[in-house]
Amino acid sequence: MKLSKKEVQDIAKLARIELSDQEIDQYAEQLSDVFEFFEKLQKVNTDNVEITSQVTGLENVYREDNLDQCDIQKELINQSAETEDGQIKTKNVF
Repeated sequence: MKLSKKEVQDIAKLARIELSDQEIDQYAEQLSDVFEFFEKLQKVNTDNVEITSQVTGLENVYREDNLDQCDIQKELINQSAETEDGQIKTKNVF
């Protein structure tokens, strides 16, 4: 599948990146190669292949989440620039 310059420009617009004419030519070629490889992969018969998400056999190790008292908690809170209800006040994230 050969990508046109217009298709690369559309992809760049969706990704919100600006590309020079040289970059458009470069990415058109590179992305076309990637899509050609995908087309080859789609032809591979995977009917009898077991689905895997973990091939090493490793498993997550969890630990108990224990709350430990902090001896200097009040001291640290008192050193912060702003506090509210005994907690450090920060700027809003959203």
